[in-house]
Amino acid sequence: MTGPEALAALARDAANCIRCPLYRDATQTVFGEGAADAPLMLVGEQPGDQEDRKGHPFVGPAGGVLDRALEAAGIARGAVYVTNAVKHFKFERRGKRRLHKGPNAGEIAACRWWLDRELALVRPSLVVALGASAAHALLGRAVTISRTRGRVMEASGDVRLLVTTHPSAILRVPDAEARAKAFDALVADLVVAREVA
Repeated sequence: MTGPEALAALARDAANCIRCPLYRDATQTVFGEGAADAPLMLVGEQPGDQEDRKGHPFVGPAGGVLDRALEAAGIARGAVYVTNAVKHFKFERRGKRRLHKGPNAGEIAACRWWLDRELALVRPSLVVALGASAAHALLGRAVTISRTRGRVMEASGDVRLLVTTHPSAILRVPDAEARAKAFDALVADLVVAREVA
């Protein structure tokens, strides 16, 4: 099978995943999407509420921030492969709302099987970990974003990795000026990624 065909088959397999309990409450598996031969792979933490409902990665508010940041960095979204470390939405209910709840180490480890296969099929030149959970999934250890962001490092399996903040973190910054600075920092990291990939 070609890259696109192999990724499509893998996505079909992932749709039936029961490797961890998260599948029980999620609407569906949200698998990665994008160019099958992308030099740049972006890995987030997990799908959010909108992603879970629509079945596509980064289509909610954080996806809007990511799209603007990619455009500002001179990267076409269609030229990259976008996925998450965990493929099911983990949440807690607050009335009718479903609020994001971060995946635990076991859930990240269970989903690593899918991420490894995506990496093997896409074979990106560089992987961008969007946030601490994605970095943990790719490095196998916890990292501090402020200490590791914006520089290329080696992860397991000959993967070159650049760590940056998750777009959702920018949405949570209450001050407009600080939010603009956080967005600019994300764009700067993506420019580095574009140049390295």
